[in-house]
Amino acid sequence: MPLYVVATPIGNLEDITLRALRILREVDLVACEDTRRTRKLLAHYQISKPMISYHGHNERDRTPELIEKLENGLNIALVSDAGTPLLSDPGFHLVRVAIDNQIPVVPIPGPSAAITALSASGIAIQEFTFIGFLPSKGSARRARLEALSTNDTTLVFYEAPHRIQETIKDALDILGDRECVLAREITKLHEEFVRARLSEIKATNIRGEVVLLIGPLLKNQDRRPVRNALSSITKEVENLMHADGVDQKTALKRIARERGISKSDAYRQMIAERDRHK
Repeated sequence: MPLYVVATPIGNLEDITLRALRILREVDLVACEDTRRTRKLLAHYQISKPMISYHGHNERDRTPELIEKLENGLNIALVSDAGTPLLSDPGFHLVRVAIDNQIPVVPIPGPSAAITALSASGIAIQEFTFIGFLPSKGSARRARLEALSTNDTTLVFYEAPHRIQETIKDALDILGDRECVLAREITKLHEEFVRARLSEIKATNIRGEVVLLIGPLLKNQDRRPVRNALSSITKEVENLMHADGVDQKTALKRIARERGISKSDAYRQMIAERDRHK
């Protein structure tokens, strides 16, 4: 009846615990993000188990089915494509519903890309904040970074290779020129840690998922971010009015939607920016 939350390798298939292998052999069913990826892992360890897909597009529809199976006495292992489930991966909805239904949820710890990257980064990790993936839209991404600009811990991001250079650029503009580490292909053949300042990182032709670590403000470092003027909401409103010929109200509404904030919050930010420049 338990739901086991099982961490799996993030690259090297040897990075799996003996307990995880035992659980995967004993459960009745494996709920996995991608059955093809999980099948390769199970085959590597000569494990044959029924699998069912459980990913971001079907988790709400699939959860009642899995809860019913658990209540009927089946033991189920939840795995993601790599690392620990729920950390920027599907699974939260299933775990929450299982808890609400008094179904035991048992963690089977193991690899995590964030923790693995931190351990070899060489930057301060006494305190860190896990962010996961930033919004894909530029304006929403910058708004999220703005909210993090006063955070004094090391920031941990996951990012897709095709967006990493823009994310670094936005982070430099908004957070300032902080120490950072770009970790790619962790535990794999071409594992690489690039350690530099944000202004020095060139993340082009990157393959595979990336972990980006941005250190806290250094002692005596100016807390004021070296922002690109285009990151200001006032400038974005002006540019949109000029480019699309819309009025301020329409431009502000559109920008608020892209940033994932309310129109009133966007208006307050714009007024605050104008007051600072008086």
